[in-house]
Amino acid sequence: MPSTLVHVAIGGLVGAALLGDRFTPKAIAVVLVAAAVPDLDTFLAPVIAGGHRSTLHTLLLPALLGAAVYADARLDRSRIRARWGPDASFVAGVTIAAGLLAGGILPDLATNGVNALWPLHDQFYTVNGKLELSTTEGVVQTFVDLSPAEPSQPSTTENTRYSTGSDPTPWKEDDGPDERVFPVVTAGWQLMLVGLSAATVSVRSWQTRVARR
Repeated sequence: MPSTLVHVAIGGLVGAALLGDRFTPKAIAVVLVAAAVPDLDTFLAPVIAGGHRSTLHTLLLPALLGAAVYADARLDRSRIRARWGPDASFVAGVTIAAGLLAGGILPDLATNGVNALWPLHDQFYTVNGKLELSTTEGVVQTFVDLSPAEPSQPSTTENTRYSTGSDPTPWKEDDGPDERVFPVVTAGWQLMLVGLSAATVSVRSWQTRVARR
């Protein structure tokens, strides 16, 4: 699964692109923090059964926040703009889209699943597969199973747990010593992504400082 650092890296890349000429070190910092927020539900797992990948990974969270920001932005006297400046509504929208959604939630949806509609619907979903062109079979895709096998039990908060650094053995009841592993990068492509994001955000920050001189 992607580490929190990888989530932040993706949020940084998307945020740097979407902010455009409104990019500032403070704005991108808010986006980066938002990308790390969904992983905080790791610490809720011991308290809320199946809470990790559910409570802060639900797609309803960015949807509700996005609706709130949009509604506020349409007001003649926006509370967000009044408190944080004329670009605040735009930055808030980018924070939700680039940080919370693209950086924080979608990478987990594309790897080993999130409870996408929790708490309205309790089921973990994973968007994973392949798309390829074959000289013998033509177009081959496995994202959508067009000939599903016998229906299986869906993954829910009752039967799904994720091993994390804060809760390495979620099904284990005793409190004996366990190795706690907090992943940083677990593959070459993740290291590349982190490096590209760090370079992109650094260069954009430098360009912003130079332009203001």
